[in-house]
Amino acid sequence: MSQMKRGLHNTPPDGGWGWMIVIGCFFVTVCTRAVTRCISIFFVEFQLYFGQDYSRTAWIHSIVDCTTMLCAPLGSFVSNHFSCQVGIILGGVLASIGLVLSSFATSLEYLYLTLGLLTGLGFALCYSPAIAMVGKYFEKRKALAYGIAMSGSGIGTFILAPVVQLLIEQFSWRGALLILGGFVSNLCVCGALMRPIHLKEDYSHYPLRLEQTENDPDNRRTLGPSCLPLCQDCNHKSICYCSKKEYSFLLKPKFIILAISFLFLAYGCSPPFVYLVPYALSVGVSHQEAAFLMSILGIIDIVGNISFGWLTDRRFLKKHRYCCYLIAVGLDGLSCLFLPILTCFKLLIPFSVMFGYFDGAYVALIPVVTGDVVGTSSLSSALGVVFFLHAVPYLVSPPIAGWLVDTTGDYTAAFLLSGFSMIFCGILLGFAKIIHKIKKTSQALPVSTSDTKQEIWINTDVGCEFSDPLNQKEV
Repeated sequence: MSQMKRGLHNTPPDGGWGWMIVIGCFFVTVCTRAVTRCISIFFVEFQLYFGQDYSRTAWIHSIVDCTTMLCAPLGSFVSNHFSCQVGIILGGVLASIGLVLSSFATSLEYLYLTLGLLTGLGFALCYSPAIAMVGKYFEKRKALAYGIAMSGSGIGTFILAPVVQLLIEQFSWRGALLILGGFVSNLCVCGALMRPIHLKEDYSHYPLRLEQTENDPDNRRTLGPSCLPLCQDCNHKSICYCSKKEYSFLLKPKFIILAISFLFLAYGCSPPFVYLVPYALSVGVSHQEAAFLMSILGIIDIVGNISFGWLTDRRFLKKHRYCCYLIAVGLDGLSCLFLPILTCFKLLIPFSVMFGYFDGAYVALIPVVTGDVVGTSSLSSALGVVFFLHAVPYLVSPPIAGWLVDTTGDYTAAFLLSGFSMIFCGILLGFAKIIHKIKKTSQALPVSTSDTKQEIWINTDVGCEFSDPLNQKEV
């Protein structure tokens, strides 16, 4: 107990070992999100080897991405009840095994199970717990820390994409998957860096568990929250109680609105990444220039992660991070609305810059905004729910956009729907913020003396006992 008290922190340390947590989270995003994006490089190889069409082969990427998001609450649960280290190390082992087994694939169905489900499950156990740990170590520089950590996705894609292509050319797709499985095993090292931290806020949400001493049954000593790792208390009642406490934020109106907004955000942000290159080719841009547009988007995405995180940590913007988030989402959607009228390479470059920057900006602020709504103690569970909500829109938005392209014969409807979806997300959050401020202002208005006297007359008429709110005398 004395060790637990010494390890308690009133506030996040905002530095120290926290920077090692940021580095660990950075490499977790490299090994999960960047590797997931690089799986698309194997598509042509899978098509040629198994003789299947693009739609069946594309399910591999959809399954791994969807499984990573759908199982994110499981990653949060394991992290909360065992430890973040256990969750990430276990996820690293599963993801590595999935990639290694995929190198022995004999059919696409085999890859659906190994590369899709098993690797996706491993990524899910790593992703949300690592992001939540950054929020536990940082408060004043939280946005900057998240900007650095989340930039691993863009930097990893930029570096890994040509490396994976080179591995395929040198060792075939089987050898490339085998080497990639070894690389992903570094998630276990990242998990070992995630040193637990005990904040007083964590202990204020759960009752302390008491234990009787041997000599005096009435003299009880405090062991800590009853919702700490399952190895301390494995009974069914404790697990149910802890789960109820951990997910109590689901009933908060602010989180419900935020969760609904994530559905529209997740739908809107996916099609531009999928269809930017095909659209550029359809308006006469060369293959090299179209690929360069994606490179610009990826590099500027990294700039948005770090620079916007640093800006929103400044004193003049720190109190307005919520507004900065919804502005970034709205401007990202607005850039999509202008995309159908951009018909040459020189005009598409500004789109890649604008969309990439604000995409990186709001991605860095998603954990920050979520943490401000639910609190640090519930951040891991909340991020699991947030990424779970991203799963279905990620899965259905590209096919819906493709159906619109096939039906209308151009990309206008697909990009407009994507843009309006993201703008609606920003408008919804803006209205919620305004309503919350109006409600808060109305509750802060003082009660007049005349109103109080009128209330007293009404209550005495019906013969009720009450306390005078002004003089504190019983009437």
